[in-house]
Amino acid sequence: MTIKELLKYGEKLAAEHDKEDSSIKLLLMHFLNLDGHHILMNMNNQVTSEEENCFKDGVHQYIDDNIPVQHILGYEYFYGYKFIVGPDVLIPRFETEELVANVLGAYDDFFGSIEVDVVDIGTGSGAIAISLSLEEKNMKIDATDISEDALTVAKQNAKNLNAKVNFIAGDMLEPLKASGKKYDIIVSNPPYIPNEEYVESLVKDHEPHVALFGGEDGMKFYEIILSQAHEILKPKGMIAFEQGWNQKEHMEQLINKYYPRASFEIIKDINGKDRMTIIKIE
Repeated sequence: MTIKELLKYGEKLAAEHDKEDSSIKLLLMHFLNLDGHHILMNMNNQVTSEEENCFKDGVHQYIDDNIPVQHILGYEYFYGYKFIVGPDVLIPRFETEELVANVLGAYDDFFGSIEVDVVDIGTGSGAIAISLSLEEKNMKIDATDISEDALTVAKQNAKNLNAKVNFIAGDMLEPLKASGKKYDIIVSNPPYIPNEEYVESLVKDHEPHVALFGGEDGMKFYEIILSQAHEILKPKGMIAFEQGWNQKEHMEQLINKYYPRASFEIIKDINGKDRMTIIKIE
């Protein structure tokens, strides 16, 4: 088969099963080891039987077995960096790249260029912590997760990307309170899907529930962090969250409850949804 025929094969199956053709292109690029430009330039080239079989197997895993394409590939790009992913960690999303960008911008505005201590709570694959470490050398990063399996993945990602991040096992802020260390910045993308909210099977069946669901209204972990943050935050500090697009009012209520004198901004993502919160305490 030619590359063009192989692509049409995958796209036809995707259309018939209401799957994304962009995922088919990702699989084709992966199994042919070509970028998008070279795929387009070489559409009439023949593929080997091994390449054809590997691609078709990947397509059927995605379409018939409903396995996320990132799990088939074994990686996802985040903030320009290649992160290994699998069933033990949440697949990094584009929206979370915006959180990283906003944290970096808020750091510049609030702290200038001084060295700061940062902790990422519920790090998962390590995407936030590692990206911040690589993008801003003045950030000294710790990262926590309750899942030892997730930390194994995160540590491997840090090693692969040569990032200096200190990973700590434990539930939310508990290991941080025990250490007595204080931080300038707390950042977290905690589980925020309400327990009873519908989640498509591609996500629910293959990504860890501990990283998805955040209690009855999705705000459980934000309240834990905000109610205890004073125990680990320096007098001048910043808290940055990603949250659900419809949780703005809940977030405002929690901030006013625990930090009534703080200034905060709820920031819209590229799609115009209220997705990130930056809280500044002085």
